[in-house]
Amino acid sequence: MSSASDPGTTDPRTGADTRTATDPRTADDDSGIVVGDDGLARPAWASVDPMLRDYYDTEWGMPVRDEQGMYERISLEAFQAGLSWATILRKRPAFRAAFDDFDPERVARYGETEVERLMADAGIVRNRAKILAAITNANATIRLRERGGLVPFVWSFQPAETPAPRTVADIPTTSAESVALSKALRKEGFAFVGPTTMYALMEAVGIIDTHLLASHRRGSSGVWPA
Repeated sequence: MSSASDPGTTDPRTGADTRTATDPRTADDDSGIVVGDDGLARPAWASVDPMLRDYYDTEWGMPVRDEQGMYERISLEAFQAGLSWATILRKRPAFRAAFDDFDPERVARYGETEVERLMADAGIVRNRAKILAAITNANATIRLRERGGLVPFVWSFQPAETPAPRTVADIPTTSAESVALSKALRKEGFAFVGPTTMYALMEAVGIIDTHLLASHRRGSSGVWPA
């Protein structure tokens, strides 16, 4: 991910400003964990912005096991490439409205008229290649139904164990499984599904648990023990 801000003051995974979040009075040694005014421990990126905090507390890392939800996550992760996740999260309602709530059946039917509509929509990320990828991936999602569906396909790359990071620096950005998933999805006709993007997807949908060990969300998915 890239950020226009000083890279030394932004979380590498979200682009969130961590200068106020890592106050030594609240940070847990060098882990980057911040104990909030509610007494709960979170990573710095999720401790300042209320939107990111809510996303972290209620959604990030929780299992996604429905086709529409998984297709949406793949689409949003693709749009996020080169941007901060906070940017995408703020635009998520507009994305859902623009892409028919990420219904693969509807998006798969988009043509040039819909592409031009999306390119004119200031509420989303107006990147033609990413818009076309969302349409391509909708069609690929439908084709995968003949082989059991997108969700079982993606979850089949769940590793035998999950990372156990103490600090943000301990969290990988790719894995053997994310590389394999990337290759497999590309073979099925998906686009914008590189290994780093797929690792972020695996984190977001609960396939791996990269919550910091001291976080109050560690183990919350039910997929992995705390």
